[in-house]
Amino acid sequence: MIRMKLACGAALLAAACASLGSTDLLAGGLDGFTVTNPANWSYAGGVMQANSGGSAPSLLVTKEDYRDFELTLDVYVSVEHNSGVFIRCSDRANITATNCYEVNIFDKRPDQSGRTGGAPGYFKPLAHVDAGGRWNTIKIRAEGPHIFVSMNGVTTIDSDGPLTANGPIGLQWGAGDVKFRNVKIKRLG
Repeated sequence: MIRMKLACGAALLAAACASLGSTDLLAGGLDGFTVTNPANWSYAGGVMQANSGGSAPSLLVTKEDYRDFELTLDVYVSVEHNSGVFIRCSDRANITATNCYEVNIFDKRPDQSGRTGGAPGYFKPLAHVDAGGRWNTIKIRAEGPHIFVSMNGVTTIDSDGPLTANGPIGLQWGAGDVKFRNVKIKRLG
């Protein structure tokens, strides 16, 4: 019994220590972001979500910039979906998959080299991970030129790349039901 209590206490302490120094990007709801292109973003119960918008993808763009960081988040997408997390964006007024890394969440992307877990134009996913119809945990670590991404504990990117900009983080709705929760970032260095 004592060993079980000690193990539980150690697990809680490890979880608390892991979150030290991190910022909850959803703490301010929609007020913590600038919205690009229309979508029906809403925030309730710790979940940011959208399921419809205009003809172009919509992004929630952080008001702060980040260079070296570790970002963890949970994302739910419906079976039919298009979403992503944009990092290392050099131009906050024009966030695209060419001037940022888009950690893609798009299982049925026509060009599978940029599917879920990859970053189109930069990194093909190292493993095949499907995200549709469930909650997924994503960990992104950007440090210098090195980018590491895991989805549900499976490494999908672990490589150096050309983008090192200090820029905002963007959460994307492109199609389907998209929900984000537990979006936490920790600056490195």
